[in-house]
Amino acid sequence: MTFVVTENCIKCKYTDCVDVCPVDCFHEGPNFLVIDPEECIDCTLCEPECPAEAIYSEDDLPENQAHFTELNEELAKIWPVLAEKKDGPADGEEWDGKPDKLKLLER
Repeated sequence: MTFVVTENCIKCKYTDCVDVCPVDCFHEGPNFLVIDPEECIDCTLCEPECPAEAIYSEDDLPENQAHFTELNEELAKIWPVLAEKKDGPADGEEWDGKPDKLKLLER
C-alpha cells in the first residue's frame, strides 16, 4: 500500500507532509506534490500533517480521486524529489477546498 496526494493539493501545495517523511518520497511540480509509490513505506506520518487533507492511504482513497494513484506514479518519475519543507503559496488558503482543480494542474 502507498499514500496518494489528491486534487485538493493542486494550487495549495503545502509541504508540511514533506517535513515528516523519513524516505523523501515526495516529488514537487509547479503547483502540486506527488508521492512516489515505489519509495513510500506506508509510515502514515504525512497524512495528518497535510493542512489541505489531500493525502489518503490507497485503501481509503475516495472513488472520485482514484485516478490520482496513476497520476502520482507518473509524475513522480519526472518531477524532482522534495526533501525539505518550503513556504506554501501566498494564495494557498484561497484554493483549499475548491472543486475541479485537476484542469489547473501544471506539469
